[in-house]
Amino acid sequence: MIHSFFAKAVRLRQFKGMLQLRSIQELSQVTGPVSLAIGVFDGVHLGHQEVIRAAEEHAAQHRGQAIVMSFDPHPLSVLRPGAMPKRLCSERHREKLLKAMGVSGTLLCPFTQEVANTSAEDFVGSLVQACKPLGCISVGYTWSFGKGRSGNIHSLMDLGQRYDFAVYGVPPIRIGGEVVSSTLIRDAVNGGDLVKASSLLGRPYSLFGRVVKGRQLARQLGFPTANILPEAEVLPPYGVYVVQAEVDGCWQAGIANLGVRPTVEPGVAPALEVHLFDWQGDLYGMDLEVRLGAFLRAEQKFNGVEELKAQIQTDVQQARLLLGR
Repeated sequence: MIHSFFAKAVRLRQFKGMLQLRSIQELSQVTGPVSLAIGVFDGVHLGHQEVIRAAEEHAAQHRGQAIVMSFDPHPLSVLRPGAMPKRLCSERHREKLLKAMGVSGTLLCPFTQEVANTSAEDFVGSLVQACKPLGCISVGYTWSFGKGRSGNIHSLMDLGQRYDFAVYGVPPIRIGGEVVSSTLIRDAVNGGDLVKASSLLGRPYSLFGRVVKGRQLARQLGFPTANILPEAEVLPPYGVYVVQAEVDGCWQAGIANLGVRPTVEPGVAPALEVHLFDWQGDLYGMDLEVRLGAFLRAEQKFNGVEELKAQIQTDVQQARLLLGR
């Protein structure tokens, strides 16, 4: 079954009702006090959600606005490119996940070598200067910042006292004795344990991307598919999954093949081919989020399209049984 779960300021952008900022200076246009949740937030997992929730609660109590602040590119891509982890989700997917949480505004701060060389005190000072006023900063308890990672939760608290803003250092979240982290989730996804990944994420594991035109072979076989190029850098094992895809705000059930289509188009980039049950329409050009549920079988190469068609029919029957349809 599917698992249920910083340049001049410019005019502020909106993402389907969510405020989008692209520089620290743009914080001056936000009605304060401003509550900042700061982090990388790759995957927007349970630990990230607690950091964000603390900022939102402070904003609600003080009639201000919460802003989720992150960095692009990932700081490690500048500081230690060789240690840069693969991303669980793209910036576009993260924005969608944050909006689904009810987040009202985000700040995607460019991370450059100049930013990396900024002292912890100067970094916080830029936030204090931009906000009208700065109400709080919420971070994970082990978060470090500033040149040489000289800033930590204790120095942040000292700066909070100096500049009169609150500081929330959110402790780690544990599930099954393990600390929730993006690294742990990457391991679970790579290993195909999507139930564990979903538990750590606090939501169903999903992939996101835009529907592109394919060869339309599946349509000729009687199983039209939406062909999606996943934006995530971390992918689960190739194969066929029971899925749900969000179309016009509704979750539609179906099956999907994740992989490189060895029978009909070998050597191509990994794609997610989604066939939705009992649904018709044109999805070309749309962005789809697809939740991956039960794993039906590994991707394989067949001896021809008829053999492939017979296996797809079997996959559909099995998926419908699992879904109780």
